[in-house]
Amino acid sequence: MVRSFLPACGLALALCATPAAGELRAFVGATLYPVDAPAVEDGVLLVDGGEIRAVGARGQVRIPSRAEVVELPAGTVILPGLVDSHSHIGEVAGGDRSGPIQPEARAFDAVDVRSSGLRRALAGGITSVNVMPGSGHLISGQTLYMKLRAGTTIDDLAYRFDDGAPAGGLKMANGTNSMRDAPFPGTRAKSAALLRAAYIEAQAYAERRESDDPPDRDLGKDALAEVLSGRRMVHFHSHRHDDLMTAIRLRDEFGFRMVLHHTSEAWRVADEIAEADVPVSLILIDSPGGKLEALYLEARSAPALEQAGASVAFHTDDWITDSRYFLRMAAFGVRAGMTRETALRALTLAGAEMLDLDDRIGSLTPGKDADFVILSGDPFSVYTRVLETWVEGEKRFDLDDPDDRAIAEGGANALTPGDGAGHLHGAGPHADHGDLR
Repeated sequence: MVRSFLPACGLALALCATPAAGELRAFVGATLYPVDAPAVEDGVLLVDGGEIRAVGARGQVRIPSRAEVVELPAGTVILPGLVDSHSHIGEVAGGDRSGPIQPEARAFDAVDVRSSGLRRALAGGITSVNVMPGSGHLISGQTLYMKLRAGTTIDDLAYRFDDGAPAGGLKMANGTNSMRDAPFPGTRAKSAALLRAAYIEAQAYAERRESDDPPDRDLGKDALAEVLSGRRMVHFHSHRHDDLMTAIRLRDEFGFRMVLHHTSEAWRVADEIAEADVPVSLILIDSPGGKLEALYLEARSAPALEQAGASVAFHTDDWITDSRYFLRMAAFGVRAGMTRETALRALTLAGAEMLDLDDRIGSLTPGKDADFVILSGDPFSVYTRVLETWVEGEKRFDLDDPDDRAIAEGGANALTPGDGAGHLHGAGPHADHGDLR
């Protein structure tokens, strides 16, 4: 319910109360952007517990009599929960200085679920995120696909592979981040050579694991073998046009699945990226600067990739872009010439596809998880606010809640890891917070 637009309990009591999680709810009156279908004016989003049951126009969706009806005013917008395909929330640092290739390291073992970053993401409408280790290594470790549902530990928030293991990809990088003093490479040529050597060893290891004389278990080679088998997606940090092409050559040589991340100079090689059929997780910023290899980062990469036929998602790289302002990324793309439809897809379904989660999230589709965001207006307007964020049918952010508003708008306690970051709704900033509700 969006209390900001309703009379102060002047309607029926049911509209002024917050229903318990798991009930049948119908959100009525907003403009719906399903992403995988045309927009619906004066729509109905029917949510049954943690699942979307129906999406359509008022009068075309039957609302069961037992449903809690949440009437939203004209102008309100509902989007699928936003998917951030590259973030560092949770204070994940990545590999250490012992070597440039560390595929055995897991973001799963490093996320601080009480970090303010998780609540900032919810305040920005983000419901699922690819948490990445740092990019100061050629291979810095295994990423984590995380759902921002309520929970007390990382085990509650992690997506899972079918066998129960934490789901994620593998973070790789080239360019200047991983070029340092020995044992790290000092040149781009040596960077590529070290990566090739690591995958050649992993190929031999994977073959021997299937033999009658298997080698001793090697956690790093296990992770690379999962990449070679297609189980893990490679998430490849790369900026310059030549580095992007090197990443594509490595993909072609070893046959792994890959998403290119950042791609500051994608506009220079957009046709080549599209021809290689490599999806792009793109970042756009409004404050140019930082590393030299991002000197030619331009918003025109967004329309250039779209026109070339490449799949594009956006990401925050939080803190590079604060998770609370993720919607602005797509607005930059639209301003540069990307279509609105593709920009909305780049915030939602495209990212879900890059995380192999599009069967569960990324669109307002019956049968998918009830992850959605209620906005005060047009998704690309600077005046629009995230009013509510729902994850699996549970309200996880509400701008009318004083604690949530503090997260959305700043404040010392709201942005400090620890006591001021993960407290319960209604608890003070120094409360003993045991959970992320």
